Amino acid sequence: MKREKLQRQEFHILVVDDEPDLEPLIKQRMRPHIRSGKYSFHFAGNGAEALKVLSEDDRIDMVVTDINMPEMDGLSLLSQIPKVDPDIKSIVVSAYGDMGNIRTAMNRGAFDFVTKPLDFKDFEVTIERTQAHIAQWKEALQSRDRLIALQNQLDLANGMQQAILPVDFPSGSDFDVHGIMAPAQNVGGDFFDVVILEHGRIGLAVADVSDKGIPAALFMMSSRTLLKGAAIGQGDPDKVLTEVNNILHEDNRNDMFVTVLYVVYNPETGSITFANGGHCSALVVRTDGSSTELPGTDGIALGIAEDYEYAQKEAVLEPGETLIMYSDGVSEATNVEGMEFGTERLKGLFEGAAPTSAQEANSTILTAVTAFAGDHAQSDDITCLALHRSMTA
Repeated sequence: MKREKLQRQEFHILVVDDEPDLEPLIKQRMRPHIRSGKYSFHFAGNGAEALKVLSEDDRIDMVVTDINMPEMDGLSLLSQIPKVDPDIKSIVVSAYGDMGNIRTAMNRGAFDFVTKPLDFKDFEVTIERTQAHIAQWKEALQSRDRLIALQNQLDLANGMQQAILPVDFPSGSDFDVHGIMAPAQNVGGDFFDVVILEHGRIGLAVADVSDKGIPAALFMMSSRTLLKGAAIGQGDPDKVLTEVNNILHEDNRNDMFVTVLYVVYNPETGSITFANGGHCSALVVRTDGSSTELPGTDGIALGIAEDYEYAQKEAVLEPGETLIMYSDGVSEATNVEGMEFGTERLKGLFEGAAPTSAQEANSTILTAVTAFAGDHAQSDDITCLALHRSMTA
């Protein structure tokens, strides 16, 4: 990569699609970012045209490509991009539930995907997430001669880990969502995600990948992408975990696995449907501050056993209640005396003082766990994803 490309500030995106209406639509909807100089968009009608643009213009940082196009489709284009510039990252535009093409695209190097018809808020968030990953990658290229010590590798994994986490959370007149992750010094593989589903439903996931460091960070990114795709394509939590498990198991050369709790929330009814793949059970904090755990679904971690059938259960989040999903970095945090924070101490945080928002719930937990651990080094990520249903629901 040329030095100028590493140093310049503008971000150039090549959009590849044979629909003639897409170019003026993107220019209209992304006009504020184009005028401010944040993004510069280039367009091509198919994969062949895109390769010509890439070979002639070395400013392109990212490719956003449709799959079905004449002359050269998006999947063929993905296999050719590394030959032009291996540092260009790609986003695929796919139809709802098209996991076959999405999986092929990821195998050919796509970093992320968005669905048709384009939701421009999701489109912008996906671009920003990919841009953050590219920034981390460029920093790694500039620092690769210095990546000798283990701490350098952990810093890079930390950046990769943080880059994929949501920063904007959905909310409505009667609910709000918030997530946090405090990474450990020895980077693990925690992640959380929030997916907007059809019919106003919301998918929420908290996961923890086995192992630590760079391998965990890479497996985490793959797991998160597959989970997002399955969530959009399948709908039901049990089917989502079953599909992701089979894909992970099929190409799991390093024998890694990931625990996942996946919940689908319906704001209209307050219902929560959930499936658990070996992860910590979520808490429901009642209006009086008492807490109960969601019942287990007896699922195992994903990536271990092929064709495992996951089960799901349902519950209702009543007005004023808060759902708290977390990783074992919370319950297994230890102090200098070797004592664990534990689930009972977590439940006790809200006795007589139920949270009034998702962010308040997460802040309370992070403050308490940090104070409990004191000077003891944090050995695992502390991850929380909360959903609060307001009293006005």
